[in-house]
Amino acid sequence: MRALACPASLKGVLDAPAAAAALAEGLRAGGAEAVELPVADGGEGTAEVLRLALGGEWRQADVQDAFGRPRSVRWLLLPDGTAVVESAAAVPLDPERLDPLAASSRGYGELVAAALAEGPTGLLLCLGGTGTMDAGAGLLEVVGELPVPARVACDVTATLAAVPRIFGPQKGAGPAEVAELERRFAAREELALFQHEPGGGAGGGLGAALASLGAELVPGAGLVLDAARFDASGYDLVVTGEGRVDATTALGKAPGEVARRSAGTRCAVFGGVVEVEIPGVETIALSGDPARAREDLVALGRDLALA
Repeated sequence: MRALACPASLKGVLDAPAAAAALAEGLRAGGAEAVELPVADGGEGTAEVLRLALGGEWRQADVQDAFGRPRSVRWLLLPDGTAVVESAAAVPLDPERLDPLAASSRGYGELVAAALAEGPTGLLLCLGGTGTMDAGAGLLEVVGELPVPARVACDVTATLAAVPRIFGPQKGAGPAEVAELERRFAAREELALFQHEPGGGAGGGLGAALASLGAELVPGAGLVLDAARFDASGYDLVVTGEGRVDATTALGKAPGEVARRSAGTRCAVFGGVVEVEIPGVETIALSGDPARAREDLVALGRDLALA
């Protein structure tokens, strides 16, 4: 059996390369020939996955997180001169502090500005995994223009208008906060043309803010899979997944795109927690215990190979 281990990260537990290594270990223990191909979609770990696929050099910058705390983070300079700048590096979702009405994307603006100061030939702005829901208001306080060509790798296709109800609850918004976010977003006159653009809701509305500066919004999962030269043909089994499989997995997340591109090949999608099964593929829930994540993935790979 030839198997392709291509998970995304398990947020805050295992990065995508570590998850791929654990799956591959189990697949090989079950007798399969396994290839590791970690994937991402614009969210956490996208820059690392692109570095593995394309090469590049890490650069460092000091910024603030979503609540103004100092944070030292990395961005990636690709061999062609493109700066890869990941929102989850600067303003990540912090389960210990969920306050979508107060969280600011200013720190991501600082990271983008730091990358621009190095004189890149272009920008790849990776959106997803943020604790912010400010529609890029903080970022726009720092970045007023994009002087080089910019693409935005969006981890979801959700629009700015729709994102408060889809992702607000994940970031701590109750019904009253969701309604307030919808009011705030609708009142942003500079984003009026981008309220219904696919991907505009990525990063809590950062997609729409960057589109207003002239950046091109693209599906992040497709961009990363193309860069990694993902091809399911020639494999008997494709295994992908992430920390939580829910209704948003099919809205542009990497495992959903892997499953779509694996049509005709046996595909299994795992989740540390599974809320919604993915149609047409095997959807497998792990134990849900972060401390057992690596052990769970090794066991899953072994069981899939033996099956």
